[in-house]
Amino acid sequence: MSVIHETSILEWQTAMTAGTTTSRELTLSFLQRIATYNKQGIRINAICELNPDALAIAESLDRERAVSGSRGSLHGIPVLIKDNIATSDKMHTTAGALALADSFASADAFVVTKLREAGAVILGKTNLTEWANFISNDMPDGYSSRGGQVLNPYGPGVLDVGGSSSGSAAGIAAGFAVVAVGTETSGSILHPAEQNSLVGIKPTVGLISRSGIIPISHSQDTAGPMARTVTDAAILLGALTGIDEKDPVTGKSEGLAHTDYLPFLDADGLRGARIGVVRSRFLAECENEEIALYEAAIEKLKEAGATVVDAVTIPTENAEWDRHVLVHEFKVGVNAYLKTLPASYPIRSLQDVIAFNRAHEEQALLYGQELLEESELTSGTLTEPEYLANRLFDLEMSQKQGLDAVMKEHELDALLYPGSTGYAIPAKAGYPSITVPAGYTSAGKPFGLMLTGLAFQEPTLLRLAYAYEQATRLRVAPNMTKD
Repeated sequence: MSVIHETSILEWQTAMTAGTTTSRELTLSFLQRIATYNKQGIRINAICELNPDALAIAESLDRERAVSGSRGSLHGIPVLIKDNIATSDKMHTTAGALALADSFASADAFVVTKLREAGAVILGKTNLTEWANFISNDMPDGYSSRGGQVLNPYGPGVLDVGGSSSGSAAGIAAGFAVVAVGTETSGSILHPAEQNSLVGIKPTVGLISRSGIIPISHSQDTAGPMARTVTDAAILLGALTGIDEKDPVTGKSEGLAHTDYLPFLDADGLRGARIGVVRSRFLAECENEEIALYEAAIEKLKEAGATVVDAVTIPTENAEWDRHVLVHEFKVGVNAYLKTLPASYPIRSLQDVIAFNRAHEEQALLYGQELLEESELTSGTLTEPEYLANRLFDLEMSQKQGLDAVMKEHELDALLYPGSTGYAIPAKAGYPSITVPAGYTSAGKPFGLMLTGLAFQEPTLLRLAYAYEQATRLRVAPNMTKD
């Protein structure tokens, strides 16, 4: 078995089945690592709250394994979840906001229910960019008023940690749990996953329920896995899928979702695949060393048997994209979530959040709240012509005239981007993407590849990412003991 904090889900299951370790011992080892590096040492600050029942849950799952056997691959596995995902236990759900610092959710999010059913140990909640990076244009990645600043284990205080699922990414890179759940509206899983040398999956909107997750946009929001390997990410993805009557968009996944994605992992999965290389403006966002890593990755894809179409252009990549859809949908979603809190909690609306922040300006408004205020100016009814026009524009330009068109024209299985640069258009389309580690610059900055497909093509993306991962094995753990 590998080093404890780098050990995979299947390795842990083998060890627990053999009786050489237990979920209790595993949970204790992660608690010790969190104690060593989260608030002291290099102070990653990825964990904002630990589950006081985690050890008891682990012990009960050990007993269940002994009496009736394992529930499956996640039985007894410690998992971290982002602090915008509701849990009806002793932990708060805050989105990093001081206005919600004392709030307890009334019910588990659907994904939390799925994790508990799978036998996972919810170890704690991870810090994030406040309100999932929808509060201020100047908010640094990984900062929240409640939790402070998350650091990147590969370069604490030097390298960008990525956002908004910063704590989920940094926590897994630092070895604080086996896997984590992040959320994404536009880049919030993919970007921090790349920055922390992880595999991140932004699923098709509709594959995973959003009920119980503090929202930004019902058009684009989704939860998704963050892990050190494609295999671990695939296991977690399967555990999170399911149709939820509280989130009608999940009805789209009927017959298209899987509870087990492991059968799609194929080390020879690049052979015969058609992959379109995206360059154009996306390469302009990369450093010279990153461009060299991208070129090396493309050559590796060819060596592994892929047909590389180099280069392709998304017809609408230079369209006049904007954030109006998010601005309008945020108020609707947040107001609906806040009304689910216990009646005694005083924050009941976005207007209340804004007022609270103004009353606690020194602590809550270090970087302002112009996005909250802009959203509050909307009607909250989604009837504005501007909103409707922008929503229809986003769908037409991201799907039909954008990704659908380029994929059809070149008969592609996936698009390939350098780093996580291409996340925005798939986010607007609601289409899936995956990041996979692809090396490091001379300064130790992680670099990754991003693969994008059409709706519900997660099996294809996992197959391609797994084959690349197995052919290269480029990920290395961060040095947590350096000065």
